Amino acid sequence: MILRAGSAMTYRKKCRNVEQSITGKERGKWKIMRNRFDRQLQVLNDELIEMGSLIEQAIEMACSALVRQDVEKAQKAISFDEEIDHQERDIESLCMKLLLQQQPVAKDLRLISAALKMITDMERIGDHASDISEMTILMADAAYETGDPINLDLIKEMAKETTDMVIKSVDAFVQKDMDMAHWVIKEDDVVDDLFNQFKQQLIKKINENVKNGEQATDMLMVAKYFERIGDHATNIAEWVIYSITGQHEN
Repeated sequence: MILRAGSAMTYRKKCRNVEQSITGKERGKWKIMRNRFDRQLQVLNDELIEMGSLIEQAIEMACSALVRQDVEKAQKAISFDEEIDHQERDIESLCMKLLLQQQPVAKDLRLISAALKMITDMERIGDHASDISEMTILMADAAYETGDPINLDLIKEMAKETTDMVIKSVDAFVQKDMDMAHWVIKEDDVVDDLFNQFKQQLIKKINENVKNGEQATDMLMVAKYFERIGDHATNIAEWVIYSITGQHEN
């Protein structure tokens, strides 16, 4: 078909209008999908915060039960583990939907994959809080050896530090805060130092009287669980950094 100059110009103009119309529709469709995706990411953030809150309660209740030798409270603390496991499954399901139903770009893929890694560590923290409460129940039949060198204040300090690390690692993810994530990683040294102090006190107690060995060993296991909680919080912070930079520190 041969088009005259005027007809050709009209034809090209119509083609351009159709192309712009299609592009506009696709752009509008993309915006709708992106808005939906962003809303689901906010749900993800909210669910992670909720999981972090459950862990905070589990750690605080486990520590309180331990210090007071409160078996009933220890049993309540153990019940948090089931809720934490359920929350992990919900978040995992949400992440899978985001990956399969949406079309995430590279940055979004990093964020979702980091969240999947984070909830694995968060679930393990819940397990350790439950382990501490189980140790409390195990030690409930005998009164604690009090005074120097056993110092339960060190255990309470470990509980406080690890709880702060967990909460701040989740906040760092939600707020995309690199400085906060680095603070969590650095804070792990504080927890390690508290663990070593407590361990040395227990060794001294055993050396004074070998009969203290069983209870000291149980207490050392409790302290180790708190130390492991700090390690998992550090892992979470490292995945936060990965979600922002694409680089994993380990």
